[in-house]
This record gives sequence, C-alpha cells and structure tokens, in this order.
Amino acid sequence: MWKFIVRRLLITMPQIIILSVLVFLMAQAMPGDALTGMLDPNVDRATLEEQREKMGLNDPWYIQYRDWVAGAVQGDLGQSFRFKMPVTELMEQRIINSFWLSLVTLIFTYLIAIPLGILSGRYNDTLLDQGITGYTYIGFATPLFIFALVMLWVFGYNLGWFPTSGSVAPGLEPGTFDYFLSRIYHLILPGLSLALITTVNTVQYLRSEIIDTKQRDFIVTARAKGASESRVYNKHILRNSLLPIAAFFGWEITSLISGTVFIEQIFGYPGMGQLFLESINLRDYSVVTSVVLLFGIASILGALLSDIILSIVDPRIRIK
Repeated sequence: MWKFIVRRLLITMPQIIILSVLVFLMAQAMPGDALTGMLDPNVDRATLEEQREKMGLNDPWYIQYRDWVAGAVQGDLGQSFRFKMPVTELMEQRIINSFWLSLVTLIFTYLIAIPLGILSGRYNDTLLDQGITGYTYIGFATPLFIFALVMLWVFGYNLGWFPTSGSVAPGLEPGTFDYFLSRIYHLILPGLSLALITTVNTVQYLRSEIIDTKQRDFIVTARAKGASESRVYNKHILRNSLLPIAAFFGWEITSLISGTVFIEQIFGYPGMGQLFLESINLRDYSVVTSVVLLFGIASILGALLSDIILSIVDPRIRIK
C-alpha cells in the first residue's frame, strides 16, 4: 500500500514541474508581459525599458522561470496591477468562496446521485429507471452554462427565490449568524445548478455497478440460502456497489474546477473562476498564471487522491 502511494507521489512531482513550465511558457507567449497595465501607456520608451530591466523581464525565459518558481515557493506570486495588491492575498480571499461553493456542490451531488443511482439500478428496465436514465441523458447533452442561465433566470429573476449575484448580502457583520445564513443562501442556487449536471456521471456509474453486482455468483448464493431481498441489497449489493463511488471523489474535485469557472461568472459569485476570467480579459498576467497553476495542481492532486482511494477499495489495481 505504502509503496503504491510513494510511487504515485514520485509520478506526481514531475507532473507538477512540467505543468509549471507549460503555464509559464504559455504566459510568456501571450501578448504583453507582467508590466502591461502597470504603467501609463504614454510613458517614454526609456522609462519603460528601465522598468523592464529592473523587473527582470529582459532576462532569458529560464532565468525568469527560476525566479518565478522561487517566489511561488515562498508565497510570492507577484503583484496584481488591477487590484493593486499581492496575488497571494487576492487569491486567499477568492479561494475561500470557491471552497465553499465546491463543498456545497459535492454535498448536493451525492445527495442526488446516490439515491437516484440506487433506485435506477435496483429497479432497472422499469418506468422509474427509464425516467432516471432519461434525466442523465439530458444532463449529458445540456451545456453547463446554458443550464445555469436557465436556473438563474427561473429561480433568480422570475421567481425571486434566490439572490442573483454575490456571495453574501451587503451590510452584514462577518461572524454573525445572519452573515452565515446569507452565505449559505447565496450558495444554494449556483451549487445546485452545478450539481444537477455533474451528478449524471455518478448516477450512471452507480446504476451500472448495482446491475452488474446483482448478477454475480455470491448474490445468487445469498438468495439461494434464503436471505431476504432487503438483506441481499443492503448487505451485499449496496456495500459492493458503493465502495467504488468513493474512488471518484478526487475526480469530482477535478470536474468541479472547470464547472465553477462558468458558474461563478454566470452567478456573479466572487471566486477563483470569476477571478480567472476577469484576469484574462484585463491581461493581469500575474493572476492568470497563478490561477492556472493552482487549478492544474488541484487537478493533479485530485487524480492522485482518486488513485489512492481506489487502491484501498480495490487492491488489485496497486502497482506491484
């Protein structure tokens, strides 16, 4: 077990290094540089070159990469020209909001997916199963941003059940109970919108696992011994079918990263996804590279977490 984890960690480290190089080179290929937007465009060329030399922007790319990595390791990701503050401090404010949105989305996802997957698998080829399967097909076919816009229009603007933007109502004191309730209230609609789309993979997988498990020999044996149907499902089928779902927890985190970018922009939710899109539009390069690097590392660590959980659930996949 520990050998498998160590080997996966050894594979993960080069992936993070390669990711950082690619992110840095892509940022270098973008028009402009880290100085863009920080100075008056009418400033004379001599002053501009002096500032560029002072910031090390005339150094070879590998020297700039070394300095960038050295700063990132120490928590210095540069300065945002738009927000006039350190990128690290800016991301700390936004990452908390994205964390709570991801957590609420995961809770909604499993609350929806597990019951639907169990019902669809247990009563497969029935009208109920066809209805649930139809929902998953619609979920696969519907673009997330279109579904989120419909949810916002119906429940936010038309019915007025939920707020249409922001992460908390203005004027509330942080730390109070009203502030906490407002935060939850602002999370429900974007979290539910994202969960209703991302849940379809889990529903289909759980359905397939239950149908496959029902046909195995040990289930036939349990029924032949006179075990009740409820005992067969609760003790044998569900236990064996739900375990692999835990292994997809890391992949759920990875899928949330791309989903929150659209959700936060559509719902005006001040998280990492909205910050990412704003920084691209404003060419705030320090923020863009930092956010892309963070998203990439989160995806790699999510895959690592899934592999570790899956190796615990099914020891057969461990590397010998």
